[in-house]
Amino acid sequence: MNAVLPYPDISPEIFSISILGMEFALRWYALAYIAGILLGWRIVLHAVRRPDLWQAKTPVMTPKQVEDLMFWAILGIILGGRLGFVLFYQPGYYKSNPLEILQVWQGGMSFHGGMLGVLVACIAFSQRHKLRILSVGDLLCMAAPAGLMLGRIANFINAELWGRPTDLPWGVIFPGAAAQDCPGVVGLCARHPSQLYEALLEGLVLGAVLLWLAYRRGALKRPGRITGWFFIGYGAARFIVELAREADAQFISEGNPLGHAVQFGAGLGLSMGQILSLPMIAFGIALLLTRPRAP
Repeated sequence: MNAVLPYPDISPEIFSISILGMEFALRWYALAYIAGILLGWRIVLHAVRRPDLWQAKTPVMTPKQVEDLMFWAILGIILGGRLGFVLFYQPGYYKSNPLEILQVWQGGMSFHGGMLGVLVACIAFSQRHKLRILSVGDLLCMAAPAGLMLGRIANFINAELWGRPTDLPWGVIFPGAAAQDCPGVVGLCARHPSQLYEALLEGLVLGAVLLWLAYRRGALKRPGRITGWFFIGYGAARFIVELAREADAQFISEGNPLGHAVQFGAGLGLSMGQILSLPMIAFGIALLLTRPRAP
């Protein structure tokens, strides 16, 4: 076997405490959500405090409204992310076990569902405060990559959502019987650290591009421009990483070992993540093509 990287044995729990006989733990995944929301809040707050970034030097909202927006966005992330996972990935299971839909502590969140939830929250918030929907969306899209990056790093720490088997030198030997179940592989099975690929592309790279557009190219003066590039960037990054990411178990079968949600032939098809990313890319392109140029 070629040189590979051992998985760093990091506990999913940062610490735990016992109160009245009950265990309460702070997990890396929860910390990633909290830190991502706080970073996003600071990014949005900094942007609205820079009048020179906006048309007529008038920010779309006040700092006080930013706090209200974050609350709406959090609701959209949680509700949309959970319902998206239920509808996109395991509808049959949750149809038979509807009470488990509310058991979010057992895991199961979908980014695409969370994105739709935030979209609904953005529209509702903008209409309530009579704000430009696309400008509010631009701010949320600027904030999103920070949370995406931290969330994917937490996925890596949790040893979940790993990639397909690989013999590349940066392949990681993830623990657990499921991760080591690699047909045709003798000995330890190394896999793509696809969580880190996503943290890099969806988080660091996409976030840097959006901030550059906002602060160096005046993109906030053209409502919808940041949103358009976010949809294109995330959709393209996710589509590419899906080529190295292990499919969800419910899509894998003897006749479909790669777990394609749609098959075109032997070994060819699209994963659910790719199917959900294509409309994002199309929407982003359409948004950029229909946005008027800044005066």
